[in-house]
Amino acid sequence: MLDILFSHSYYYPLDHKQWNNQTPYPPLGTIYAASLMRENGFSVDLFDTNLRDNPYDIEAEIVHKKPKFLVLYDDGFNYLTKMCLTTMREAAFEMMRIGKTHNCTIIVNSSDATDHYPKYLYNGADYIIQGEGEITLLELINTLKKGLSVEKIKGLVYTKEEKTITNPKREVLKNLDDLPLPAWDLVNIESYKNIWIHSGKEFTLNLATTRGCPFKCNWCAKPIYGNRYNNHSPEYVVRHIQYLQKNYQVYRFWMCDDIFGLTPGWVQNFNQELKRTNTKLSYYIQSRVDLLLKENTIEALAESGLKEVWVGAESGSQSILDAMDKGTKVEEIYKATTLLKEKNIRVAFFIQFGYLGETKNDISKTIKMIKELIPDDLGISVSYPLPGTKFYDKVKDDLRFKANWTDSDDLAMMFKGTYNSKYYKKLHRYAHKEYRKSQGLQFLKKAIKNPADVSSTAMKRIIYLLYYFPSAFMDSQILKRMEHLNE
Repeated sequence: MLDILFSHSYYYPLDHKQWNNQTPYPPLGTIYAASLMRENGFSVDLFDTNLRDNPYDIEAEIVHKKPKFLVLYDDGFNYLTKMCLTTMREAAFEMMRIGKTHNCTIIVNSSDATDHYPKYLYNGADYIIQGEGEITLLELINTLKKGLSVEKIKGLVYTKEEKTITNPKREVLKNLDDLPLPAWDLVNIESYKNIWIHSGKEFTLNLATTRGCPFKCNWCAKPIYGNRYNNHSPEYVVRHIQYLQKNYQVYRFWMCDDIFGLTPGWVQNFNQELKRTNTKLSYYIQSRVDLLLKENTIEALAESGLKEVWVGAESGSQSILDAMDKGTKVEEIYKATTLLKEKNIRVAFFIQFGYLGETKNDISKTIKMIKELIPDDLGISVSYPLPGTKFYDKVKDDLRFKANWTDSDDLAMMFKGTYNSKYYKKLHRYAHKEYRKSQGLQFLKKAIKNPADVSSTAMKRIIYLLYYFPSAFMDSQILKRMEHLNE
């Protein structure tokens, strides 16, 4: 009999936009928890749902391995789990139902369960772990094994005598190096690698160097790691990288931190540790433009192997950035982008339309910024209210019929913004077309100067101008009509 069967509730094939990208990442947060439990003497296994298309397959696994505990422990490092997609919630409920049918004790730790624990308790969860979960999970299972009361375990929500009991919050783990390396051996790495290779992209694994984010963007939810910031030492991170390179021959990494290298001097020390150990890699990160401009951060990142950085640009309008409590300046976006490109580091923008009070002029400023800076990649969304944020509190009265997206390509406006969902979906396509136009024109200018250096990718972008010019014009006219109807 197995002590703990770990699983989680994210299914890439059920999120068509993400599945079409063909760049899946293993459930890092889940295998961190599994590793800690195994280190403390429990037998563990993983039912990885990432590459599956339905929750029913877990039943055969439960019947075969007979786990005492079924732990649905979502990957808190994957931003997709913070979105609390209803498709994944329904899958979690089905797995819980199957687990209860086979007499498993059901324990859940996820962003969605933290935000909506009554729904999970109603659908069969015995215990909800709120926030950072490893230490709470270890204490809970040790306590249950001994038949003792759980009333003093911090970070726990459960039902007793038909009443919901919410225990005090647990303090965050400060020394992250106390955690063992994740249990990568529980993951079928080859199945992930095959998908990446088939898509024509270099195989990449996810790795976290930090937990949390101290910044206060008022739309950003932090249900797992909170409004704090703790990091692994550069030595721990390099040891982790070396382990993955030796065992899985992977040399490209997605550093999935909310903010990479925030602690002063960390990036520089990481660079030195890579040099000292002669460790070579390429990687990409998320960061903030104001942080990138500090000290010699960009130079150290370039030396250490950084190839791409995704920045939360959000908007080209300073008034919108201020309304978001973003704490950055539009001019910092321009400056950081320029410096990164000078170091041959790809720059990608997260853009957000539809924030409260956004005007047509704000939208125009954002599109202008995209066309002038021409990032190497672009991710556009609309403002998405999540529980626990100031933004959510402002719009929660509008969330009567729909409070979560079905999948990550939903893009529905769930509150009353300046325009409706149809407008923003059209704007999403229009902004992408304007971006591709600017990118194509940039390639065309380079091709005119140096015809011999034109790549196949550049040629495609140039040819696509024949489509994007008329198509973007038509979208602009439709948007004008939609704006008029909204007045």
